[in-house]
Amino acid sequence: MEAKRLAWLKQREHTPEKIMLARKVLEEVRAGRNVAEAIRRFPLEDGGYVGKHMLVSVYRQLLDSGEWTEDEKLLQRIRMKPVRTLSGVTTVTALTKPYPCPGKCIFCPTDVRMPKSYLPDEPGARRGLDHNFDPYAQVWSRLEALEAVGHPTQKIELLILGGTWSAYRKDYQEWFVKRCFDALNQVELETLEAVQKYNETALHRCVGLVIETRPDKIRLRELRWLRYLGVTKIQMGVQSLNDQILALNQRGHDVAAVRRAVQLIRAAGFKIVLHWMPNLLGATLESDRRDFSQLWEELCPDEIKIYPTQLLENAELYQFWLAGKYQPYSTQELVDLIADVKTTIPRYCRVNRVIRDIPSTYVVEGNKRTSLRQDVQDKMRRRGTKCQCIRCREIRAQKVNPAKLRLDQLTYLAGAFSEDFISFVTEDDRIAGFLRLSLPGLDAPETGISDLKSAAIIREVHVYGQSIQLGGDGARAAQHQGLGTRLIREAETIARKHGFPRLAVIAAIGTRRYYRRLGFKNGELYMIKELGGGEAPVKNKGDCD
Repeated sequence: MEAKRLAWLKQREHTPEKIMLARKVLEEVRAGRNVAEAIRRFPLEDGGYVGKHMLVSVYRQLLDSGEWTEDEKLLQRIRMKPVRTLSGVTTVTALTKPYPCPGKCIFCPTDVRMPKSYLPDEPGARRGLDHNFDPYAQVWSRLEALEAVGHPTQKIELLILGGTWSAYRKDYQEWFVKRCFDALNQVELETLEAVQKYNETALHRCVGLVIETRPDKIRLRELRWLRYLGVTKIQMGVQSLNDQILALNQRGHDVAAVRRAVQLIRAAGFKIVLHWMPNLLGATLESDRRDFSQLWEELCPDEIKIYPTQLLENAELYQFWLAGKYQPYSTQELVDLIADVKTTIPRYCRVNRVIRDIPSTYVVEGNKRTSLRQDVQDKMRRRGTKCQCIRCREIRAQKVNPAKLRLDQLTYLAGAFSEDFISFVTEDDRIAGFLRLSLPGLDAPETGISDLKSAAIIREVHVYGQSIQLGGDGARAAQHQGLGTRLIREAETIARKHGFPRLAVIAAIGTRRYYRRLGFKNGELYMIKELGGGEAPVKNKGDCD
């Protein structure tokens, strides 16, 4: 039914008039005219204009007919929202079905139609509801939509959202992931192992798989299960690093659980994304500033999402506000707070978000601006301050000369681990690519996973710039210029220097062939490369099961 509806819509959209005008616009753009100017030169009879998605469609028709040859620069100019794929991969989101959440957090909105904490009008969540939370339909429709507006879809980061993933039944989790892979593969196979194997060479390869969960759900057996599913990155709600505030907001875990969970996740090589919430019940602007600084004392997340508490009528916090026991920060207070703390973020961390996509109509009082990130950037610009996080330093669409890139190595301690953040940066300090290498110390928790015994762990390799089709050259874009390989060689050198006889990598399904070409072999749950040399120090096993 969905395929028929999309075919009908496409037929209705591609009228002879629109095709003719789109071609004229493309010829103007090809000749060097600004895209917006070219579109305005050829209005439709009804007074409207052809959209960029139409330009992309007609461009592809011209390629298929042989009239035109491929022009990547032209495609980049007519692509809608190119920023979506400027981080090197294309993100596709799938939302799980409504299911009871183990948490009782007073700030979470509740809507019986949605998984806990999600609202039906949030963009990604809306797609889930529209497709009745079917994973195949969500992934397939998103791929079609991205391709229709000119985005490459060969390298996909699959982001699974919806409540606490670890609280869902295991059979549902496995089915959900398999159906997502079925959509990526465009072939339906019998088992998860079969779809993973197929995806290694599929048209849409999964180069990252992300889930979200809670600190009190992290156990070694859970991490082993996540690796079986193919997960490479874990998002986790920390919210606060103050036990009293966690208790007031009925979070259901303490700070010790957060620290323990982060150490276990790092020991297993996952990338770590933590959610932090200012303006919780019991917090103040000053306590939030102190709280934020604690993120970098031991937890040291790879990425963070800043989610200011939003006062919503369908959350229990609303009753505290009615009783005069809670007051949201004003927009100005919030902007000042985030502008202050953003300058303290280490260079190895990426700030993914500074506010959720909740429509302002749901917010009862407090900040209602969804453009908070831009507001914070404007504030920092006026102050003359800067954020050094990865997102603020990405090269995005900037062309790079590999010969002029500088190799930086930032070493920092994260609990029982020594972390090396190795990056290629431009002359103006823009980041072109990086690698995260984790060296477990003597007190690091023992995972019990044979792949990781005596191993240094590559937790992430990422090269930035516009996502390029596999096999494409990108005309001096950072991708496909050997930066990833050079970073891995540097990681091998560092691991050998510190006495580690082997190097493990938490490879996503769609990156396995790449690592095999570099000498890595399949282990049980990771890919392994023997480095030779002596044995790494024996770690204490601890009691972290």
